[in-house]
This record gives sequence, C-alpha cells and structure tokens, in this order.
Amino acid sequence: MNVRVLRIELKRSVAPWAGAVVLTTALAFLYLVDAAWWRGTTAWTAQWTSMALWTRALLGYLWPLAVGLGALQGLRDHRSKVSELLTTTSRPAWHRAATLAGTTAITLASAFALLVLVGAVQVLSNTEYTHLGWLPVSLVGALSLAAGAVLGMGAGRALPSALTPPALTMGAFVFTALMHMSLGTEPNRVSLLSPAVQEVREVLVTLSASVHVGQTIWLLGMAATGFALLVAATPRARLIALTPVLAGAAIALLVLPSDPGRMYVVDEAAAELVCDGPVCVTKTHQARLADLAGPGKEALRLLHGALGGQAPVSVRENTAVLPDGSTPQWSGKTVLFDFDDDIIAAAKGEELTWALIAKGMVPGCTPVGWSSFGNEDFAQTVAVGWVLGDLRSLPGTGSASLRREVDAAARPVWTELKALPRAEQLSRINAMRAAALSCKGDAFDALNGGASR
Repeated sequence: MNVRVLRIELKRSVAPWAGAVVLTTALAFLYLVDAAWWRGTTAWTAQWTSMALWTRALLGYLWPLAVGLGALQGLRDHRSKVSELLTTTSRPAWHRAATLAGTTAITLASAFALLVLVGAVQVLSNTEYTHLGWLPVSLVGALSLAAGAVLGMGAGRALPSALTPPALTMGAFVFTALMHMSLGTEPNRVSLLSPAVQEVREVLVTLSASVHVGQTIWLLGMAATGFALLVAATPRARLIALTPVLAGAAIALLVLPSDPGRMYVVDEAAAELVCDGPVCVTKTHQARLADLAGPGKEALRLLHGALGGQAPVSVRENTAVLPDGSTPQWSGKTVLFDFDDDIIAAAKGEELTWALIAKGMVPGCTPVGWSSFGNEDFAQTVAVGWVLGDLRSLPGTGSASLRREVDAAARPVWTELKALPRAEQLSRINAMRAAALSCKGDAFDALNGGASR
C-alpha cells in the first residue's frame, strides 16, 4: 500500500476518527481521573515499565472501542450498496481488504504510539534509569488495537447490520470485564488473553517473555480471522475463517505460563542494587540515593547506639514482590524499606532518619496489599522515641486527630518504658523487635511487658 492509496483511504474511511477517539479517550482517562496511575513510584509518568503497563491497563476500555469502530468500518461497502459492484471488478478481494484493514490498523497503532510518546516525554524527565524492557509491553498493546479493529471489520463485513458495531463493542467490553474478574487475587492463564493488564502495584514488576509470545500468537490469530472474514464471500468460507482465532487461542494457552509467579515477574535489571556504603536502592531509583544516603547512615548509627550488636548494619530498598494477602518477611540485620511506604514517602531530611529507624525497629506486619492503623503504629512511635530519647510524631501519620490518637496511646507506654532500668528496657525492646520481625505476636504488647492496655 503506497502513500497515495493510504491518503485516499484515510479520507474515505473512519480510520482517522477511530485513532482520534482512542487517543483522546485514553488521555481523558489519564488526565481527568485522579486514580492510582498518578500516585507513588508506580505513577505512569515515573518509570518506563509502569508507563507501559498503565497504558496497557487502559485497553480494558480502548480495545472494545477499537473492535466496535472496526465493525463500523466493515459496514462501509454495505451502507454504500456497492458490495456486489466491487465483486465484479478485476481487483482481488484480498487487495481491497488489505487496503481497508491496513489503514485502520496503522491509524490505531499510531494513536497508541502517540499515547506512549506522551508518557515517555514525561518519564524522561522523572527518572535516570533508561531501558528497553518496557517496549514489548507497548508493542503488544498496539498490536491488540490493530487486531481488534481488523476482527471488528471482518465481523462487520460478515454480519452487515446496523446492530453489529454496538453489539461487538458490548461483547468486547463483557470479554475484558470477565477476564478482569477472573483475576481474583492472582493472574491466571485465561485472564492473559485479555489485551489489558492488571493495575500496576509494584514498580519492579513486568510481564514475562512467555506472556508476550503467547499474547502475540493470540492477537495474530485474531487479526488473521478478521482479515479472512473480510475476504470471505460464502458462509462456508466464513466458518473456515474462524480457524485462525481458535487455533491462536489454543496455542496461546499452551505458551502462556500456568504459574502466577511466571506471569508478572521481577525485572532483575531494574532490581539491581546501587549502594553508597551500607545504604542501597534499586537501579530504578538510583536518582534518590543521594538524598537517602545521609539519613540512612545516621539511622544506622543511632540504632547501633541504642541496640549495640543487635542493631541492623545496612539499609536497603525492599525488592521482594509477594502476592496480595501474604505476610511480609523481614531481617534483623537489614532495614528494608519501600519508597511507597507511608512514613518513607512523607519523610524528608531528619524525618527520613526517624522513618528508617521506625522501619528498622517495627517494619510492619500488615498483609501485602492491605492497610491498617493501630498497635503497630503505636509501637513504631514508642520505639523511635526510645532510640532518639524523645517522643516524636512520625511522618505520614495522617491528620491531626490521628497524631493525637497515636500520642495518647504511645506516650504512657514510652514514659513507663523510660522509667525502667536499662536492662529491663532492652528486654522489652528486644521482645518487641522479635515479635515485629517474625510477625508473630503483638509488638506493642511486648513494650507493655506482655500485657495489653
């Protein structure tokens, strides 16, 4: 298809409108809705992989639109009442189908590329870690829009009715919704047939190579069926045209991993540690090491002064990615932290030292993906106050009423703890740390001498 043919086809088709609808709808979602894609280290403009995954997540809405717009394009000859005329021309049917499908597919893929470009420009200014590992995620996303549109065109040609575009759009919405519902607490092989991906919760997570391959096979089968339906002229040919999409689904399910741990995987290159002495962050966040190194070293010094040989000896960004609902795992010799943790994210300068002390003393046992407020927050406040010699409000505590609640619960325990002999203080602190690090028992109860108040 040369440039002249492409230009003519763009003028007489809905392809430009389809691209505009997909692009403006996606940008409207991203910029007008205050959602998770704007928050924390996984914001869509913060890192390359997060940007690629968030734009793919939008395909739960964009892909059905592409299918419906493709079906509308497939009705063009029927609406113009020239179907029979075109069959009498010497031009091969596959040639006309390639022109029609290629124009729309290129336009939709270009619209998705522009969406990715908008995010890429912002990511460039927000991170020093540049890589190409995100590119397959976006390429599969562009392919899904093109394949969905071609499938819609074929269905529109095979079922020439005004009801076909809305029915296909709704059917595609139902398909992506069912795939999303099938996720449950973990992804599964069937859910990976959806062009969309799950929400981005961990900055170090990406899709595995086998997922890219399986989804590409499925989408190519979908596009092949759409193209075959565009060319098919008899009912028998239309039935045969369904073979590629069915075969693509079957092969994709064989290629796609069955183990959830092999679907969304840790990007090992991004998780590589960059260190300044005993303070380390991942390569993804290497730009933040300079601000963290000083407070991290000061936190280790204060912890050593308070705990002696039992104190942590390093500070490191946590690279463990655990399933939702699982219990965190901690180390007594390393202060593990996450930049998205409430007290870390809210802390700067001296407060960052307090926050790291809190994570070293009471790292938190709330199950992954959950949120809570209570005894752990009180224990952190008491523990940091014990190390510093003065009770402080930790960053990220929240509203003034919450800070008052924490102070009301923590101050009596801190006052009692400081009044005890040094040996008894250490005994309670060690009991608190043992409960906090093992996630067995209540750290705040340990500070009370084992009795709840």
